[in-house]
Amino acid sequence: MIRHLALVLLLTAMFAPAAFAQITAGRPVQISILGVPPEEAQRVNGTYPVSASGTINMPYIGEIRAAGMSTAGLATTIQNAYKAAGIYTTPTIQVISEDLGAALRENVITVGGFVRTPGAVKFVPGMTLYQAISNRGGASEFGAMNRVLVHSGGKVREYDCTKAQFQNIELKANDTVEVPQKNWRGR
Repeated sequence: MIRHLALVLLLTAMFAPAAFAQITAGRPVQISILGVPPEEAQRVNGTYPVSASGTINMPYIGEIRAAGMSTAGLATTIQNAYKAAGIYTTPTIQVISEDLGAALRENVITVGGFVRTPGAVKFVPGMTLYQAISNRGGASEFGAMNRVLVHSGGKVREYDCTKAQFQNIELKANDTVEVPQKNWRGR
């Protein structure tokens, strides 16, 4: 009995910091869903950039407030939003803040938003904005390449990647690239 209690306390001490890690704007989070068909999981699973305004854009349910929340709190919020919208009945969401360890984000560029396959790209010195987006399959049919956001060193810059001079912007390790959704005019 005492050994079981010691094991529970040890596991709690090991995983409690991850469950209560605070999510910050400009840093990506890794989200995965369980309890749904595999083709649905592929649509939801991925790396999502937390915008400067502190939100992430989830498939089917749109913007969700993320900055300032714990990873466990964000997971519960996403689960409840999918249930409330009637999209999934028993989803289980897992959230990992990539701020938990430098090893998770060392030498990568995170590309998210409306790209074909959001996620990390191995950083190579000299990598350009266009190369990073291309490595993740390019913009989806809903992605606005004329308003691409780059989160770098606590600053956010917007680039029009339909113009050649902005496609060659060099990125730095640990930058986050976000391709926003097209507006009502298709831009």
